[in-house]
Amino acid sequence: MDKSFAIFDMDGTLVDSMGYWDDVAVEYLRGQGVAEVPLELLQRTAPLPMAETLALFIREFGLNDTPDRARAELLRIMEDHYRHDVALKPGVETYLEGLSRLGVGMCVVSATPERLMELCLERLGVGRYFRFELSCESVGAGKDRPDIYHAAARRLGAARAADAAVYEDSLVALRTARDAGYYTVGVYDADEADRWAGIVALADETIERWQ
Repeated sequence: MDKSFAIFDMDGTLVDSMGYWDDVAVEYLRGQGVAEVPLELLQRTAPLPMAETLALFIREFGLNDTPDRARAELLRIMEDHYRHDVALKPGVETYLEGLSRLGVGMCVVSATPERLMELCLERLGVGRYFRFELSCESVGAGKDRPDIYHAAARRLGAARAADAAVYEDSLVALRTARDAGYYTVGVYDADEADRWAGIVALADETIERWQ
């Protein structure tokens, strides 16, 4: 990677957190008194936005809750994991230090709220490498659209999309970034293992292990 700017995803890319996100719905439902969650229901909700998933859970299990309250509880559960459990992927800090020495301007973009990104990255000792964190919520669009990458590139000072590299573990996000003109770096994560061949075929560069 020889670009002046680097835009990093967080979950699954810099930190090993996707397992916690995979389980957070079950944690929430158990807290609501739901002992058994059908696998079929979890599979149905996997591709849905959080608001739709929570509305479906509330209907399916007759919960005395609202999507807004349920979302707040899910984020509270994840905040606890970010505070105590989520680990940095091995080799990430050394990689970031290398880019920092080269003068690369870096930031983090994620669907995770900015407050939780900052909390996690500071606890893990790598927050100092990033100029800012930016969430999809703040931008008003998910990573199926390039808005968050464009917003991040502008804040970093990139004159063109091609001046910035986007690091992602998601095939969908990488395709969005590539189609918008960014240099793309695919990062392996076990959660996306079945899409790795597609990531390798699509990305300009890939990283299987940060070491």
